[in-house]
Amino acid sequence: MPAIDRMNEDVVLIVDDVPENLSLLYDALDEAGYAVLVATNGESALQRARQSLPDVILLDAVMPGMDGFEVARHLKADPATEPIPIIFMTGLTDAEHVVAAFAAGSSDYVTKPIRPSEVLARIAAHVQSARQTQQARSVLDAYGQACVSMRPTDGALLWQTPLARTLLHKYGGEDEHRLVARIHAWLQAALAKPQPPAPLEIRGDEGRMVCALHGRTDEGECLLVLHEESDVAITKVLGDSFKLTLREAEVLYWVIHGKTNRDIGDILGISHRTINKHMDNLFEKLGVETRTAAAALAMRRLQMPAQA
Repeated sequence: MPAIDRMNEDVVLIVDDVPENLSLLYDALDEAGYAVLVATNGESALQRARQSLPDVILLDAVMPGMDGFEVARHLKADPATEPIPIIFMTGLTDAEHVVAAFAAGSSDYVTKPIRPSEVLARIAAHVQSARQTQQARSVLDAYGQACVSMRPTDGALLWQTPLARTLLHKYGGEDEHRLVARIHAWLQAALAKPQPPAPLEIRGDEGRMVCALHGRTDEGECLLVLHEESDVAITKVLGDSFKLTLREAEVLYWVIHGKTNRDIGDILGISHRTINKHMDNLFEKLGVETRTAAAALAMRRLQMPAQA
């Protein structure tokens, strides 16, 4: 297969088992300046899509073996191919088949017999939209942002940046789908309230992942921003800032989170009487007299920009 110049050509993958359809579409797309790939069955379509990552896929709904609906579900389940727009080609115009196409992940559909001018118009629109979306994601990736787009109706993740994917896997592990379901439940509850929602915190072994609602698109999708907070890193900042011992910094960390002395003793595995002594040392080193003042001073320090 000849190499494809991705800098200058948009790539279209045609998936159809009928040679006449392939010939008609190939000629029209080639003449319009697209680089064209061809697959005649579901298995080869998945392989071509994963290897070449085309800009758009024209997918026949009815094929022997793996049909177009199943191919689409596989493509949307793979993070590498999930963003690619899929345009179904079908002679099935019944409402149930149209619904099935969109449920499988289709962006659009055209009916047979194929009209090349209509297909070219649909492709151009979806390629432009996909490129704009990809540019936005690339900017987020470049700045190290962990963002996901979630459909609020069913909790489907429509896209996610690599850093977001890493965090979801880290805090979800083998039960990542349960983590996504938890985020979806939080999102639904948040959207039902008039005031801005409080972020969702997911605790892990060494820190927490914080999920916040950034906004909604015109299509109703929700953009969620994720970030990770490390207990170890925050404790070190507190210790360095106020000249605290490691244990004192740990105690102050939990004071910030509203824990009582007895709670902190249980968390750290030491007696609450020892916590009382650490609190006395904290008050002296921070120059304060109350837990509230200590927490407020520590929180202000954590919110300050890092010093060069």
